[in-house]
Amino acid sequence: MVVAIWGSTFVFTKLLLLGGLTPGQIFTQRFIIAYLLLLGYSLLIGKTGGRPFRLFSDSWRDELLMLALGVAGGSLYFLTENSAMNYTTTTNTSLIVSLSPLVATFLISLFYQSQRLNRVQSIGTLMAALGVVIVVLNGHFVLHLSPLGDSLAFSAALCWGFYSLLMIPAGQRYDTLFITRKVFFYGMFSMIPYFMVYPGLNLSVVLHQPPLLWNLLFLGCVASMLCFVAWNWVLKKLGAVVATNYVYFNPVTTILFAWAILSEQITIYFVIGTILILVGMYLADKRKK
Repeated sequence: MVVAIWGSTFVFTKLLLLGGLTPGQIFTQRFIIAYLLLLGYSLLIGKTGGRPFRLFSDSWRDELLMLALGVAGGSLYFLTENSAMNYTTTTNTSLIVSLSPLVATFLISLFYQSQRLNRVQSIGTLMAALGVVIVVLNGHFVLHLSPLGDSLAFSAALCWGFYSLLMIPAGQRYDTLFITRKVFFYGMFSMIPYFMVYPGLNLSVVLHQPPLLWNLLFLGCVASMLCFVAWNWVLKKLGAVVATNYVYFNPVTTILFAWAILSEQITIYFVIGTILILVGMYLADKRKK
């Protein structure tokens, strides 16, 4: 469900970009909404005795870990992903970013032997990756290489890989709500240098156009706050490698939403690729005996 919702965000983000917002403004506004909602919820359950409210981590090293999570899964990821499309094609960007589970699996296997895939899981993740390639390319098997744009897209995939890797020690020591709240805070905090160069949130554009406001509220309340909380919980329950494989389903939901909202066509390549992704995800979810 989380990956399905995240797949729809490309469509809603595109509508906000067409409305006059920049990638940095969209990311910051959605994270502000998510952080304030999550902060209010944390304070509320702290007062009702459900869970004591805490502002900082247990040590400065853990606080640096939270900062790294906020940069890797927040500001740097979104900036590199969205900026890549200014220098390379959307196809290249989507293809490279959607293959982030391969990057995450490689990074995690270097540090955690217990998280390594068995043979069936490895076949499944490669099958899902092939499905992603077929879905994204959509029958047009010609890539227009752009060193800068493709490097930015790969940087986004690398950021998500490091986010998945860093969530393992964080999830072992802290609860999901605290981690997610810190990710939102440091995601916003690390955007300060960006706004020193490109000042302004351009709030007037959103406030004067209700459709844009609803899009932004969806991205902030659902795609950011609820989905990040759910995803960080999923990482703890399924393990980082197995959970990250579900990202392969992202382009499928993106195309479905683009078909429903933007009237884009669904082709036979989409059907074939989707079948490969679903079968691959099923195999990748097989536990070791």
